[in-house]
This record gives sequence, C-alpha cells and structure tokens, in this order.
Amino acid sequence: MEPSATPGAQMGVPTGSGEPSPVPPDYEDEFLRYLWRDYLYPKPYEWVLIAAYVAVFLVALVGNTLVCLAVWRNHHMRTVTNYFIVNLSLADVLVTAICLPASLLVDITESWLFGHALCKVIPYLQAVSVSVAVLTLSFIALDRWYAICHPLLFKSTARRARGSILGIWAVSLAVMVPQAAVMECSSVLPELANRTRLFSVCDERWADDLYPKIYHSCFFIVTYLAPLGLMAAAYFQIFRKLWGRQIPGTTSALVRNWKRPSELEDQGQGPSAEPQPRARAFLAEVKQMRARRKTAKMLMVVLLVFALCYLPISVLNVLKRVFGMFHQASDREAVYACFTFSHWLVYANSAANPIIYNFLSGKFREQFKAGFSCCLPGLGPCGSLKAPSPRSSACHKSLSLQSRCSVSKVSEHVVLTSVTTVLP
Repeated sequence: MEPSATPGAQMGVPTGSGEPSPVPPDYEDEFLRYLWRDYLYPKPYEWVLIAAYVAVFLVALVGNTLVCLAVWRNHHMRTVTNYFIVNLSLADVLVTAICLPASLLVDITESWLFGHALCKVIPYLQAVSVSVAVLTLSFIALDRWYAICHPLLFKSTARRARGSILGIWAVSLAVMVPQAAVMECSSVLPELANRTRLFSVCDERWADDLYPKIYHSCFFIVTYLAPLGLMAAAYFQIFRKLWGRQIPGTTSALVRNWKRPSELEDQGQGPSAEPQPRARAFLAEVKQMRARRKTAKMLMVVLLVFALCYLPISVLNVLKRVFGMFHQASDREAVYACFTFSHWLVYANSAANPIIYNFLSGKFREQFKAGFSCCLPGLGPCGSLKAPSPRSSACHKSLSLQSRCSVSKVSEHVVLTSVTTVLP
C-alpha cells in the first residue's frame, strides 16, 4: 500500500531538519494535545471512511470464509476453477485481516504506529497478496482458455491446480522480498520521537533515485498491465467460442444428422422412433454449454472488478514513484483524499468477489444461504453445507429418477422442437 503523504508541513511545525532544539516538557504536552484535538482526531468525512472500512472488513472476512467452507465441505464443488477461487479468497482474507486495520489507521492518523518490524511485514504481505491475486486470475483465465478454446491440448486436474497454487505462493513470496527490504520506519519530528509514535512514517528508502523508478515501473507492468492484457485476450477468445456457432467439444454432427419427425415417418420409422439417446446427448451438451457460459460471465466480472479497483492505486503509485509527483503538491488535501479512496478500493475488491459469486453462481448462492442459516435460524434449515449422507443421497437419486421419468416426454418434445428450429 502507498503510505500517506508526509504530515507536518501544512501545520507549520518543525520538520526535524537540522539539529533538534530542546523543547520544554510543558510545551511538548500542550503540542501533543493540540495534535490530537485539532489534527489527528477524525474529521466528519473520516468517520464515513471508517464506516466504509468496517463494512468492507466484515463483508470480506465473512464472504471469503464462506467461499472456502463451501468448497471444502462439498466434494461436487471441488473443481479446478473453484480451487483457484479458494486461493483468491485466501489472499483476500490475508490482506483484509492483517493489512486493512493498519491501512485504516495510517489513513486516519497519517502516522505509522506499529514499529520497525511491522513496517517491513505489512507492506510485504500487501504486495504478496496483489501478486497472488494477479497470478490466480491469470491461471483461471489460462485454464478456461484451454478448456474451451483448445480442449485437446491440455487437461487440467485438481492435482495440477493444487501444484499451481503452491507455485503461485512460492513465486509471490520470493518476488516481493525487495518490497520488505526497502521499507523503513522514521520519525518526521525527531524531537518528539521518544515521547510519541505520532508522525512516524513507514516509507521506502532506496540507495539511488533511479532504483524506485525501475522497480515500480516493472511492478506496474508485471502485476497489472501485462496480466490484464493477456487475460483480456484470453476471455475475448472464450467469449467468441461460447457465444459463437462453433463450440469445441460439442457434437456438431449430431445436429447436422438429426432427423425431423416428418423424415422419420417418410422412412417408415414412425413418430415414436427412439430418439432418446441422441436427445440425452443433446440435452447434456446444451447444459454443459450453459454452465460454461455462466462460469465465463462470473469470471469476466471478477476480472473487470479487479481491474477497476486496482487501477487508481496503480496509476497513483506510478505517478508518485516513477514521475516524482505529489512531493510538493499545493493541494495536499486532494492528494490525501485520492490516495485514501484508492486504498479503500483495493480492500473493497476483496469484499466484492463473494458478492459476485453470490449473484452469478447458483451453487455458491445455495452454500451462502446454508452458511447464514446456521447463524440466523429464520433463514432456513442449517446443515446444508455438510456432505449428504448415503441414505439421503439414495433418496435423492430415487426422486431424480421418478422426476426424470415423469418429464421424459416433455423433454423429448422440447429437444425435438429446439432441434427442428435450428435446422435449415
């Protein structure tokens, strides 16, 4: 996260340049009271910011925890895509639980209150979570691209997905080490350093001015620009395949060779000829195509929200670290508001993902309802998150067979009608 702008200059207080002059203790106490009362105490609009941070904190923790529980307790949801979604949720839980409270305090007090060790740990974990999120979304796009556009070239499995997730974390933890190495904690007012941690800052310290420009330019390209460009290209091809006429994996010969009821009568087979195997195959492929389309829509929305939420902080970071802007900004309050809002957007992305799953995935929506019903009895029976017992599974199968038999004629009629419609 980008540290807040250095405070002190706007207030006309000494910034610690030169030799610190001795300050009477009474003056120090009065000065600290002034800082808290007139400068550090949250302003009315900052109370709105605090409420927004609290809302994001609760939604992100509860929602992403429910995502992990839904996949862990239901074997039928343990797909390759859902494994990556769980990994994305784990990264969101990490950044929400550890980094969000520190970021809120820095944005409100404009001071680093957590000491030298956490000055290295918290920004490092923030950078790791960004890398994990980007790599996870990239692997999801790659998996969907292979499954839909080139299904015969690569077969993704749960074992490969777990190996990819371990690789994502290993690469992210290793690549972001420089972020921890350059972070240092210092005091803007050295004469008050022994009395208070107010106006301490956690910022980057580089040996040369060229290094941060190179590092943050590469960071922007590697963790934002290039992955989003590749993912946009992948989803564009997926969109063309799923919403186009030629869909890999579908038996187009089935539609071409499908015989209408009138053709069956002309050949002496009668209208009651057995089209059921082909009907079942056609229905299965239509169901699979619809499921793929729903999944693709959900993943494209997740990617779009990620791009929008991380765009402001990425641009502001490049402007500050690469082009040297905001160091002598005339309107400090506007710059402070921009950075504060961009920080909040990063955490809002963690809360937005479970909401997207709830609205665009029926399976996740059912599991969320079951999870909330355990805490709120009025929402329905609790225990749907648990795996079904063998007896209940048998009953479910028998009911499914009965319902399938009762609607078989209707299904055949729908299939024949739809196929007749698409045929020339």
